[in-house]
Amino acid sequence: MSMLNSMRWLAVAAGLLLAAPGHSVAQSATVPPLNPAQWTQELRAFARQDSLTPPPRKPILFYGSSSIRKWETLRQDFPGRPVLNRGFGGSRFPDALYFFEKLVVAYQPRQVVLYEGDNDIGAGASAQEVFQSFLAFEQLMQQKLPKVPLVFLAIKPSPSRWALYPKVQEANRLIREYVAAHPKYLRYVDTATPLLGPNGKPQPQFYVSDSLHMTPAGYREWTRVVGKGLKK
Repeated sequence: MSMLNSMRWLAVAAGLLLAAPGHSVAQSATVPPLNPAQWTQELRAFARQDSLTPPPRKPILFYGSSSIRKWETLRQDFPGRPVLNRGFGGSRFPDALYFFEKLVVAYQPRQVVLYEGDNDIGAGASAQEVFQSFLAFEQLMQQKLPKVPLVFLAIKPSPSRWALYPKVQEANRLIREYVAAHPKYLRYVDTATPLLGPNGKPQPQFYVSDSLHMTPAGYREWTRVVGKGLKK
């Protein structure tokens, strides 16, 4: 995709945010600006992967931040399903919107599984801003991939970001309620609650030493709940 097309789609996404009824679009002053150049190496790696191993035809596309990128057992976890991992670590919703055509539309997926919002909140975005971004993503799906189902994975709790969990819960609630009201091509999967213990806090065995990313045990929990929402 040319830089002109990239900017065009970013403008579309921004316009969709502005058009979201009843929601403020003011960005938190602390949120870092969009910086597409930081992903140059990751995009080159994707292009190299595609040249060496052609991606599945009409894949189930997993897209989003590092919780997707680090899901290295994706193909083993969903055998017989044409899964494709296009997560790029550290990404936020603005990045997912910016690269929508290049990393989503280009593969003509049969289903999109999205995990974003975690880093947005970590960078200072409000729950409402995350919700607005989700609306923008859904609108791009409707425009460019009509009738392709979108599965949103709930933003997970993390020990290192536990102070932000009330904001995470609010963002998840807003998205869950929207999905419930628009179920035709949308699905919400609760990938947050399975990581909590009886005390309501994140279970340590599901997190690596940075207290943010997940262990294989954490991904086994995700596999259990996500698999129910995947197309054949």
